[in-house]
Amino acid sequence: MSPRLLLVHAHPDDESIGNGVTMAAAVAAGARVTLVTCTLGEEGEVIPPGQAHLAADREDALGPYRERELTAAMRALGVRDHRLLGGAGRWRDSGMMGLATNRAPNAFWGADPDLAGRQLADIIEDVRPHVLITYDPQGGYGHPDHIQAHRVALRGAELAAPRHRIARVLYNCLPATEAGRRLSALTDTARAAEPVAALGDLPGVVPDASVAVTVHGTAADAAAKQRAMAAHATQIRVREDGTSFALSNDLVQPLWETEYYTLAAGVPVPDGATDVFAGLDLEESR
Repeated sequence: MSPRLLLVHAHPDDESIGNGVTMAAAVAAGARVTLVTCTLGEEGEVIPPGQAHLAADREDALGPYRERELTAAMRALGVRDHRLLGGAGRWRDSGMMGLATNRAPNAFWGADPDLAGRQLADIIEDVRPHVLITYDPQGGYGHPDHIQAHRVALRGAELAAPRHRIARVLYNCLPATEAGRRLSALTDTARAAEPVAALGDLPGVVPDASVAVTVHGTAADAAAKQRAMAAHATQIRVREDGTSFALSNDLVQPLWETEYYTLAAGVPVPDGATDVFAGLDLEESR
């Protein structure tokens, strides 16, 4: 039986930044990979000056544009099954915490977790994933849509459990020691015009001992991740050497060729696991 992986993310680009290597490696290994994106990222800050009109467009041009970027990113990673929760535009990007957009009609932050959870449960019952990957309870860095994606992912898994129980739930994370080392290396090499992020700017930093799975991938997986991130050009600027990137805040941070996860629930992970499916009996968890 082929393993099945489900990822739940808030906006287009989150998946490529956090899980691009994992997704490409899983596809290459023959797994079925399904991505659920909860909003179109309508409130994203556009980086290229020539595309600034997308964010200012009264007809919400940025959302559909980012959906096309997402399609291109999934093509780069080899993922054929990517879905928008409730359909395109059902849930809207809420913007950063505390903004008026948090209260906009259909803002994902205001979604009824049971309603959105049921939408996800329908997907879970259809796909029957062995592993679910999403954010930690803080949403990695506190964005309301990331927090809500965490809540909806767990609620969806709970609602689907009578028909299909997911064997393992993992959260994205970064080990503190390696994150600090990579930032120090960037500080040593970054040009003066490119400020480097601080440890507190990175999402999901955890003590090293909390890391349960370390996915190294191959050079091809890392290259696929770079292409996927570059496809999200309105939101991400990948540096020419492919080892780092910046978002709209212009803070340079590492482009992670290795990805890390904590175990949130389900079947324990063997020591030294380098595969999100490690230790699972796929037949038992059909």
